[in-house]
Amino acid sequence: MNVSGIFPALTTPYHEDGSVSVEHFKANLLRYNKTGLAGYVVLGSTGESVLLSAAEADSLLIAGKEAAAPGAVLIAGTGAESTAETIARTKRAATLGYDAALVKTPYYYKPAYNPETYLRYYRAVADASPIPILLYSVPIFTGVTLETPEIVALAQHPNIIGIKDSSGAIQRIVEVAARAPKHFQILTGSAGVLHPALASGARGAILALTSALPEKCVELFELFQNGRHAEAQTLQQHLAFASKAIVSEGGIAGVKYAMDLRGYRGGPPRLPLLPLADAKKAHIAQVISQFEPATARA
Repeated sequence: MNVSGIFPALTTPYHEDGSVSVEHFKANLLRYNKTGLAGYVVLGSTGESVLLSAAEADSLLIAGKEAAAPGAVLIAGTGAESTAETIARTKRAATLGYDAALVKTPYYYKPAYNPETYLRYYRAVADASPIPILLYSVPIFTGVTLETPEIVALAQHPNIIGIKDSSGAIQRIVEVAARAPKHFQILTGSAGVLHPALASGARGAILALTSALPEKCVELFELFQNGRHAEAQTLQQHLAFASKAIVSEGGIAGVKYAMDLRGYRGGPPRLPLLPLADAKKAHIAQVISQFEPATARA
């Protein structure tokens, strides 16, 4: 299965009463369908998946399947703390027609975990899953990093097809690309290193920034694919600054505000996450305004 290309880590919009807005979620996808994205990731970290009820999560999976363009690769975030719950969520995503599952590392009992914990966890999930599995290492949220030896060992499993590595560590991408089977696909989760990640062996990316600037992230990928590296490097510099301001400093609230400026439905995050202060809003607005008119507010 091919998961190369650019995927947005989709956000979750809410109504004024705080309930999930499936309608606005679908409206965002209908616009994204026109931007050259390879597909969509539903219920990732940027989607506030840990703040949603099971029913809300299910409604977004259904909506994603209904609104995505034909041929778009659909990836569901299904990782939970228990192996059994992760398997159940993954089977549900498969039933709904998702192509692959993105499975984050368990982390709550991290003092008791070791590399063998993660090998057994992922192999059990992959054995039981009807759809391919993508490993998901996101240490900024979990405090856990999948290291090269574990990744390479798991890459031997026929139903584990790749990894989303959100650590931003280029050396790990180089190491895994050199040692894992050729069919194993690396996706970076860091827009600030998209170009160097591609040059180091990554096949694409799953990015929070893509929810706000899909055209620009796709443009960088296409420039790289076409060997136009000088242009790609220039665009990378702009995207790195945008990613720092919007994603790293603004968090999910920053991504959603940038989406609002672009004409998408972003809105506030769900409590206990807080909305942006006015100063951060002004900074993000200034960053967005520096991109071409094609990315101006619709």
